[in-house]
Amino acid sequence: MSDDTAPVRLALFGDSLAVGVGATSREDTLGPLLQADLAATGLPAEHRVLAVSGARSAGLAAQVAAAGDWPQLAVVVVGVNDLIHSVPVAEAVTDLTAAVQALRVGGTEVVLVPAPDLGVVARVPEGLRDYARTAGESLRTAQVAAVRALGAHVADTAAAADVFARTPTMFSADLFHPSSAGYRVIARAVAPVVRTAARALSGAA
Repeated sequence: MSDDTAPVRLALFGDSLAVGVGATSREDTLGPLLQADLAATGLPAEHRVLAVSGARSAGLAAQVAAAGDWPQLAVVVVGVNDLIHSVPVAEAVTDLTAAVQALRVGGTEVVLVPAPDLGVVARVPEGLRDYARTAGESLRTAQVAAVRALGAHVADTAAAADVFARTPTMFSADLFHPSSAGYRVIARAVAPVVRTAARALSGAA
């Protein structure tokens, strides 16, 4: 950053998890939680949510275009709707790669929150959980390899998935989206990587 006193411009892209569907308060969604974490560690920030509930990886291009050159730091949360709609892994990853490339060309630091393990989701029938888990792992592995090749950061949400698997209160009333408590667990997993990416903007990582 050219001005170390200016807030980090943080943008959230992706799907309903980036929007915060299921939280009872806006302050419990990822944007405010990550912004507050940055501020608490001496990195003032402001954020915008460009994400769209229901978006697949194919929708990232429009979100990135809408953001223009505003973001310095991008958190991309995507994959769940690709899984739900059985989008081929190669297609989803191609769309993700194009969006991350566009952000990186503009100098934006990118943090990927990859496809979740739908096998832990309360609303997924027991008989489909192994399939959901395997499908999620395939997409997640491909996503991570693709964005790391572009110099992006990746958040490890495995520990958060374990909490969701054993704690029903992590889910909102729809038994699919996180509750406020669930978003706080996700934010704790993502925040350290976001801090690293923010410091990289000034070369202080």
